[in-house]
Amino acid sequence: MASRWVVRVATTPFAVLTWRSRPPTVHANPCGRSADGAVASLPAVSEDGHVSVPSSPAVRARTRRPAPDAACLAAVDLARDAAVAAAADPSAVGEHLGTDLDGDRVLTHFFTCLAPGYPGWHWAVTVARASRARAVTVDEVVALPGDEALLAPAWLPWNERLRPGDLGLTDRFAAPADDPRLDPGYSAAPSDIAADPAVDPAVDETIGRVAGTDSPATVADALGLGRARVLSPFGRDDAAERWVASDSGPESDLAAAAPAHCATCGFLVPLAGPLRTAFGVCANAISPLDARVVSLDSGCGAHSEGPAAGSGEYRVASAASDPVLDDVALAGFSLTADGGPDAGPDAAAPAEGDLSSAAD
Repeated sequence: MASRWVVRVATTPFAVLTWRSRPPTVHANPCGRSADGAVASLPAVSEDGHVSVPSSPAVRARTRRPAPDAACLAAVDLARDAAVAAAADPSAVGEHLGTDLDGDRVLTHFFTCLAPGYPGWHWAVTVARASRARAVTVDEVVALPGDEALLAPAWLPWNERLRPGDLGLTDRFAAPADDPRLDPGYSAAPSDIAADPAVDPAVDETIGRVAGTDSPATVADALGLGRARVLSPFGRDDAAERWVASDSGPESDLAAAAPAHCATCGFLVPLAGPLRTAFGVCANAISPLDARVVSLDSGCGAHSEGPAAGSGEYRVASAASDPVLDDVALAGFSLTADGGPDAGPDAAAPAEGDLSSAAD
């Protein structure tokens, strides 16, 4: 009996190559037939071994959009009743705006939303009909915003919503690790200090004690650097701009009416660091800016070198307004002719400006 062997090539799904003792023949695969029974074209193999499979009507994807269901289209009253029930107010549901097809026998009706506080919104009621069923049911009722709807602002985390003055007595708010307003306040970790050959613990006992400790903040504190983080240049500029724009800055009404600037006031306590060239702290208990950071070109009426009270030397902040003549006068009258309580309505009234009878 002659031996036979068969080799199936996985790269040619439309054909099976069979070798026997005779030359190979190509048999068409049944899956290559079209819906009407015609045999589709066989795959073509190029010289480099690439196989191109021709398209066949039997394997094309089905892309048919379902038609709107007539029963779902006609269920306008059912959808309106569902929207009225959800709104709990018949006047909150307006006219029918149209429909949107969601799938086979699934459709959404839209109605104008007339509820107070919801301009630009609309009601969306989704209805459906089961296969081979006659009744249409309500799937979902929801109010959706339109293009011109009044919406709440985008949600922000609480730490981004905080504003100056929001922090209460028991609230806690630590600056994040990547806060751009802060920079590290130390320059070396314990391992760097211990490995530095230029550092002699015998000379500086403080460095010798802190070398090898666990926390860089501990090292910074022992070396006199104090804080783990300090104000960065960005934070310094941000604070300076905020102070200048405040009511203790040079553009405030209080500074405009001041006799002189804070820079020449004896109650000014200068700041340390780079900010001392522009700001200080007021130490005058009489001043409305007491215990506050003030700009050096700001001021108030409690300047230590200002004019004395009553000297008339105070500077006027703005030009005086035009004088106003007060022409309102009191008209005297009497309820009786002689000032008594029994006089009639025809009693003579005192002359204008004579208030003696009225005073009696």
